[in-house]
Amino acid sequence: MNGGPPRATRLLRMPTPDFIRDLRATAGRQLLWIPGVSAVVLDDEGRVLLGRRSDNGQWAIIGGIPDPGEQPAAAIVREVYEETAVRCVAERVLVVEALDPVTYPNGDVCQFMDTCFLCRAVDGEACVNDDESLEVGWFEPDALPPMQEFAVRRIKHATENGATWFAGIGEG
Repeated sequence: MNGGPPRATRLLRMPTPDFIRDLRATAGRQLLWIPGVSAVVLDDEGRVLLGRRSDNGQWAIIGGIPDPGEQPAAAIVREVYEETAVRCVAERVLVVEALDPVTYPNGDVCQFMDTCFLCRAVDGEACVNDDESLEVGWFEPDALPPMQEFAVRRIKHATENGATWFAGIGEG
């Protein structure tokens, strides 16, 4: 696995899955409730795999949308490989949470039900492997680049071996 600096590529838009395009053809721009998967991928040294997204330029944990009928754990393993060339295994569910709605520049509105997995890297050298990332790389948990707070919380939860967390349960 690559311990070197992140690698760059060109700025591109994130691809929209065909089944989402089909839904948009009849639903228009209204809110779509969509399953999502994300991962905190750790290597044997405890570093976190991150990608700098091509759609907004921000660093993030790896994530995506399962294909219709695809199991969530299989979807995140696929997404990690497609985006980073790293092979991983999903070890457990970290967090299940409905994220805030997102309005895209074209006016489409989505809200994702995110299932975040703790994954362990088992093979491959981290590199940009598709058009969804500008850079990918391994980061020490105490030296993360700026990123959205929900991703930082998931990384902290994973590295502190927290129990599976479900949003809305046990919150004061």
